[in-house]
Amino acid sequence: MFSGIIEKRGTVHSVEEEDGTVIIDIATGYEGLELGESIAVNGVCLTVVKFNAKGAATFFVSRETIARSNLGRLAPLSSVNLERSVRLETRLSGHLVQGHVDGLATLESITPDAEAFKLVFAMSPALGKYCVEKGSIALNGISLTLNSVETEPAQTRIGITIIPHTWAETNLSDLAEGDEVNVEVDVIAKYVERLCQPYLSR
Repeated sequence: MFSGIIEKRGTVHSVEEEDGTVIIDIATGYEGLELGESIAVNGVCLTVVKFNAKGAATFFVSRETIARSNLGRLAPLSSVNLERSVRLETRLSGHLVQGHVDGLATLESITPDAEAFKLVFAMSPALGKYCVEKGSIALNGISLTLNSVETEPAQTRIGITIIPHTWAETNLSDLAEGDEVNVEVDVIAKYVERLCQPYLSR
């Protein structure tokens, strides 16, 4: 479990493809890594399968994860957002993030707004139905507030305001129009839909 508060930006050292899966080596900068611990990489919960004292960690990325996320597009020197799993005594400054990516959203525009930035993303209606104005969403692992939600038959557009700190400390500042980010919608919305399904189908 994560909170969507990015701790570090890591750098990809190497990406190795193996029969449709990917092995990624990342310089995390973390001290005291443990074998088998979970780290969110661009919002995707991955398991540390190898590490060294300098904070370099190796992760195995499955076909399912490659299909649903942008990790398959990583290359050496790519910058990734990192967050270690939360502890019970940790402040939940963001929202409950599982690290289970639901799909992708495409950046449509970036507009400066004083010292902040307004970003608009497009996503499928299948993901957009879980988005509500002033609700929570995780993009590349970052807990963010939805400022606007516009629903169309073919797609949903969401508007996000990025404050200067988040812009400087995450890889959102590396994005260009047309780039894709990982999306994890609020899991509470999915549970509510699931629980209500028997009543809605009557």
